Amino acid sequence: MSARREVERVGVVGAGTMGAGIAQIAALGGYETRLHDPVSAALEAGIERLRGDLTKGAQRGRWNEDDAEAASSRVGGAASLGDLAGCDLVVEAAPEELELKRELFAALAEACGPKTILATNTSSLPVTAIAAETPHPERVVGMHFFNPPALMQLVEVVATADSAGKALEATAEVGRRMGRTPIRAKDSPGFIANRLARPFSLESLRMLAEGIADAPTIDRVVRLGGGFRMGPFELIDLIGLDVNLSVARSFYAQGGEPERWRPSPIQARMVDEGLLGRKGNRGFYEHGDGPHRPGDPDLCLDAPTLDPAKLAKIDPAAAAILPRLFAQIANEAAFALEEEVGSPEDMDTAMRLGFNWPRGPLELTDLIGAGRAAALLEGLREEHGDAYAPAPRLLAAARR
Repeated sequence: MSARREVERVGVVGAGTMGAGIAQIAALGGYETRLHDPVSAALEAGIERLRGDLTKGAQRGRWNEDDAEAASSRVGGAASLGDLAGCDLVVEAAPEELELKRELFAALAEACGPKTILATNTSSLPVTAIAAETPHPERVVGMHFFNPPALMQLVEVVATADSAGKALEATAEVGRRMGRTPIRAKDSPGFIANRLARPFSLESLRMLAEGIADAPTIDRVVRLGGGFRMGPFELIDLIGLDVNLSVARSFYAQGGEPERWRPSPIQARMVDEGLLGRKGNRGFYEHGDGPHRPGDPDLCLDAPTLDPAKLAKIDPAAAAILPRLFAQIANEAAFALEEEVGSPEDMDTAMRLGFNWPRGPLELTDLIGAGRAAALLEGLREEHGDAYAPAPRLLAAARR
């Protein structure tokens, strides 16, 4: 990678919502941008959507009309992979199928040559596995955007054991010019953000299974006491129970089946019953024409908080719900730090920007305290098993 030129032209493969969105912010960042899709009608629709979104963004004040016009002029279609040959960096946004991405990377390597950085937008597949058959794997990186790319400020730059430092630095700089905040992640299950989000749904599902509270109550406590914009069950309904369950199963398998990542039987049963969330009009909530829940009162709690008196204003169960959730968030962060998935700063940034958390997991660890989190987990482990096994790093912090 020593002879790599600076990135001036960006290619994007896949003209769906993600691909067109990535191409849009690349063009807004000043890059000559080429968008490819193997289906010509999809390519035309993607470019039309991209240019329409540039116009809408100018109308809403996200950028000015001159910027929109200039960005639009930088975008061109690439009818074949060969038309991406002049690109310095190519981002693939193809469906999440390993063999498809492997074949695509091999074809891109042949079409673009050894100097082009090849980045995958995968959110669930190992970057190393995608690059397995790609010549010069040192130029292969992950570049994981969050949906929708034009609005979400985070991009995870994922390093495999082979990724060259210059390729990673150049990719991060492209992310910055796109107006995103790049963080560096290790190639491991879920990278940073999706991994650290695991306890948010899984621990909430465990508390539901134990009868600590029903789904609306847990959601209300998490919103009002935790300061989160959405509760875990609202979020699962939004994502889709089937999609969320598929992700949970993938994590469980890729991670070697740790108990803390075991998928919830509740979710599996609901998917079997066809309860898929918003897209099916019913999940943990009924989703009709009106809102799925009443508005929250303003309790002036200054969330997030673990103050028992403040939590009691929300619900009698709140003092049992929020500490458990924060303890598991702290525990997953400790495991991730042990595995050097990312820096503490990048981990907090990931969750604030990628999932709109009120604070990052290390900040929430400070709020609950390592000692309290470890003691709570040890008690839960005695009662419920190894899903609550504290990370060695958390135990060490608790002893300090």
